[in-house]
Amino acid sequence: MNGLPVADLLLMAAALAGAGAVAGVIGGLFGVGGGTVLVPALFYAFSVLGVGGESNLHVAIGTSLLTIVATSWKSLATHRAHGAVDETVLRTWTPWVAFGGLVGAAVAGVTSMGGLAIVYGACLLLVAAQMGLLPERITLRPDLPTGWGRRGVGTLIGGLSAMMGVGGGSLGGMTMVLCGRPIHQAVATASGFGLAIGAAAALGFAVFGWGAEGRPPLSLGYVNIPAAAIMGLLTALTAPIGARLAHRLNRAVLKKAFAVYLLATAISVVVKAL
Repeated sequence: MNGLPVADLLLMAAALAGAGAVAGVIGGLFGVGGGTVLVPALFYAFSVLGVGGESNLHVAIGTSLLTIVATSWKSLATHRAHGAVDETVLRTWTPWVAFGGLVGAAVAGVTSMGGLAIVYGACLLLVAAQMGLLPERITLRPDLPTGWGRRGVGTLIGGLSAMMGVGGGSLGGMTMVLCGRPIHQAVATASGFGLAIGAAAALGFAVFGWGAEGRPPLSLGYVNIPAAAIMGLLTALTAPIGARLAHRLNRAVLKKAFAVYLLATAISVVVKAL
């Protein structure tokens, strides 16, 4: 980026590539879109290298959402090959989660970095609790809502996911599991939510952050183009690996370990942002 020594640029590129590779595997394995890895990685990379400023968390989230488009597309294709996607749910819920993504991007555009960090941390804690504490057999209702219930819940999933910089898997997958759907079907179907949320919300972050101050160089609104290119390539390459592993592994121990990571990440991002 402009004004940075070549060594720092190379170090940042290597760090982003590594985070992108890990995020792709996690996105495919847990159906969380990889944003739980990408957002803190971008946020800390911008801060450590002294680029940007007040808008760094916004840019980290917007950039993460753009890379999630590639991750979710590859992950969804792999899950479809295993016949695990509920196409009816995907077709009927996608318009509402995409609409929610736009709403979330608009709200994020007028929210301070501290406020956005609180939303990010609170939602991440919720996902961590669901992944690490609740047995998969625990449900709140026998099936997913329809009608206005679907519209409201879908919009909420899209909005909060956009403000977190994650795909629909974190909240969408959790919702499907709590509504009685098998975990593998929830992971597979929610990867498609991520495609809709990522595309709609990334466009929103680019538009609503167009004239914002304190952005890292080479950012289109709240989306940093070089970081999105590096991470998007790596996440797209590694997402199918995670998706294949999801159908082979007993993920109980992995889920608990990942929940601990989410807890630590939520606390660290909120503390740093505030």
